[in-house]
Amino acid sequence: MVSSRPVRIGVQLQPQHAPYSAFRDRVRELEDLGVDILFNWDHFFPLNGDPDGLHYEAWTMLGSWAELTSRVELGTLVNCNSYRNADLQADMARTLDHISGGRFIFGTGAGWFERDYDEYGYEFGTPGTRLAALAEAMPRIEARWAKLNPPPIRDIPVMIGGAGEKKTLRIVAQHADIWHSFADPETLDHKLAVLREHGEAVGRDVSEIELSNEIRNRDEKMADRLHERGVTLFTIGVSGDRYDTALIEKWLRWRDALNG
Repeated sequence: MVSSRPVRIGVQLQPQHAPYSAFRDRVRELEDLGVDILFNWDHFFPLNGDPDGLHYEAWTMLGSWAELTSRVELGTLVNCNSYRNADLQADMARTLDHISGGRFIFGTGAGWFERDYDEYGYEFGTPGTRLAALAEAMPRIEARWAKLNPPPIRDIPVMIGGAGEKKTLRIVAQHADIWHSFADPETLDHKLAVLREHGEAVGRDVSEIELSNEIRNRDEKMADRLHERGVTLFTIGVSGDRYDTALIEKWLRWRDALNG
């Protein structure tokens, strides 16, 4: 079912393979182009290209982005819950919410990149233990937001990434305002049915949750099919050393045509 929400375009500017001065320029350029949200990712090393190439930490980078911009929302796609105490995450998110004037999105997930864990001294565990830690963290984060002085400017939107049916989608049903996946249309149909089941179990109308999907290597026909199923946030991942302005402009035109 097509959602009544407006379509939005988010660009994940991956913090790798470029000096910070390049990111500063690209953040300004992307806001001027008209993207709706700027994301980075929460890793400590590049995920493609030279594995030991230039790379920057996500949260401190977002503080700069919040000052460099005035309109776009911003966040991580997605934060790794394992790397920071839950209450600290809440405080960092609240602080970025204030720096940005209420434009921060708290994107989060259970974590998966083993090298990050090994080199920075975190216990990698298993997918199950990492998801259990995320499930434990979310109520603590929400409770800390209610205690902080000053409180967040707005109810900080929570974006959860991942599509595991037994655990991840239950956490989405309980806590997410936005759910991000890479699902194709047919897979998305199935995942949404599972999400609705979790919503019924926890007493949540999951139609409140905005659907997000990656379109970097997809065409307009695929995006149209995803939109028909309710996806309204479309993300484009680009590496820090380069991005195709024409590609982003194409998707912005597609967004504008749908939004009228």
